[in-house]
This record gives sequence, C-alpha cells and structure tokens, in this order.
Amino acid sequence: MPAWEVCFTPGGNCADLIVREIGRAQRQVLVQAYSFTSPPIAQALIAAKRRGVDVQVILDRSQLGERYGSGDFLSHAGIPVLVDDPPGIAHNKVMVIDGEVVITGSFNFTRSAQERNAENLLVLRDQTLAADYAANWERRRAVSVPYDRALESRPSNTAPNSPKRALSNLF
Repeated sequence: MPAWEVCFTPGGNCADLIVREIGRAQRQVLVQAYSFTSPPIAQALIAAKRRGVDVQVILDRSQLGERYGSGDFLSHAGIPVLVDDPPGIAHNKVMVIDGEVVITGSFNFTRSAQERNAENLLVLRDQTLAADYAANWERRRAVSVPYDRALESRPSNTAPNSPKRALSNLF
C-alpha cells in the first residue's frame, strides 16, 4: 500500500475511500468530526463495531440534535459517542485506524462534502503520525462528555430533531 493517498471533490469518491479504510480496520477506529451525516460512513463504522473493532467518536457540539446527524444513530448502535465540550468549535475531520492510518483533510463526513463542495482528503500510513493524532484524540476525549448527557444538558429551546430516525430512513 502507498504511504499516502489523496482524494479531491468534486470528482473523487472520498467517502468510498474512507469506507474502504474503515473496512480494513482490525482493532480500533478513533473519529473526530465537525459535521457527520454520511450514511455510508456511519454504516461502515457500525459494521466495524459488529466485527469487534473498538470504534469511538468525538463530535462537535453543533451535531447535537442535528436532523441528519449520526451521533444519536451511532450511539444507539453501541458506539461510544462523545461531544467535545469546551467552548469553541471542534473543527477536526480525523480518523485514526489501528494506530497506523490517519485520515484527515477539509472533507467533512457529509454528503455535501462528497457531492457539492471542493474538498480534500488525505489517507496517511505512518505509525508515528497516527500516534500523534491518537494522542490529540485522547486529549479531546478527556474534556468531552457523553453524547446522551450533552443532549440532556442542551437548553430547552433546542429540541432534538430525532437524528436517529432521520438518518435511519436514509439506509
């Protein structure tokens, strides 16, 4: 396998590249996502979880109650989902797979990133780099809160849009 792969949208199929890499996971997939509404990527993470892969997700607070968001859907599938808690935007778009592969770039895990936006995605195979990204993931996890608790603590004027039902209708 090459040390790196690059994908650009429009034109490239970055979502398929991500799904392929998740499908190769044997031990662990760590995810940090600013926006995450992609059914194929969510399905791939759930399939990995069912294969016995340790899958964990950290989302930006903006994903709480997102109509087509994956937080509720993944959480109900038994995947630990956390919300990056301190003020500010958690703008990461990162996956670390098996301590060896880093997926990163401007590409949000969304249909818009795949079909409409001009985005870039890098798949980097390097254990040292993966360790750095995993360490950052752990730092963000230390200040994150469980998705369900974050949902409960939202102001009452931000009623949930039932993302589990909305996302599951797309599958």
